[in-house]
Amino acid sequence: MSDPTPVFDDLREESRGLDLLVAELTDSEWARATPAPRWSIAHQIAHLHWTDQAALLAVSDEAGFQKFAERAFTAPDSFVDDGAEDGVRLGPAELLTRWREGRRELDRALREAAARHTRFPWFGPPMSAAAMATGRLMETWAHGQDVADALGVVRAPTDRLRHVVRIGVRARNFAFAARGLPAPEDEFRVEVRAPSGELWTYGPEDAAQRVTGPAVDLCLLVTQRAHRADLALTAVGPDADRWLDIAQAFAGPPGAGREPREAAPEGAASKEAPPREAAPEEPTR
Repeated sequence: MSDPTPVFDDLREESRGLDLLVAELTDSEWARATPAPRWSIAHQIAHLHWTDQAALLAVSDEAGFQKFAERAFTAPDSFVDDGAEDGVRLGPAELLTRWREGRRELDRALREAAARHTRFPWFGPPMSAAAMATGRLMETWAHGQDVADALGVVRAPTDRLRHVVRIGVRARNFAFAARGLPAPEDEFRVEVRAPSGELWTYGPEDAAQRVTGPAVDLCLLVTQRAHRADLALTAVGPDADRWLDIAQAFAGPPGAGREPREAAPEGAASKEAPPREAAPEEPTR
């Protein structure tokens, strides 16, 4: 069994990067609208905290998680929004404190659970500790993108995206099934260029259908944070081409996705994200 420590470390670093974006925001900035309808920056962080707490329950208190899931399934159309609203009502300072504490608790619980090689209940199939961390990293990155978009920040992509790419590729057949479409019979070849320049590859090298492009663009696509028209992804073959229209890395029904962005005004500049510190599956909107 491979060592799951790298994904735990990557989740911790991804969360720290988002923490840097929000730590010094004013109350009015916390209330700034994000691309997710009706969700502010505070809603994005509240959702991450809410889902971290659900994951912590799944890892450490199976009976408690089952009760939590039963309550959630009684309101399938609103439980995600309700959880975010509960967090927003805490106020920015308290929400930030609880999110940080929850991240530390989940990190510790996942590392301890990995040593026991157990699996945990979730909203879909049972999860290993590594799979749970991978899902949390995908959500943290995706909701972090919403926050960055709201702030006008361009985040420097990192090779932590390999976890998001992997989920997106593995969820190919689910994306077809979620839309009532038959899954393609054959595997695709997926070749994406990592931020570091490394080539990440999936599927048979001689596959007739393939997808190529930057890894960050595939991540934006499968988390539905950008429209395909705005991304440098290329498909060869009709099924691969269709996949790029419907891809999703998250559980649940198909999302609405994003509209193509309008051309940026000439000369417009984006604020750079602050440098990282040297130290210290539910639906995605």
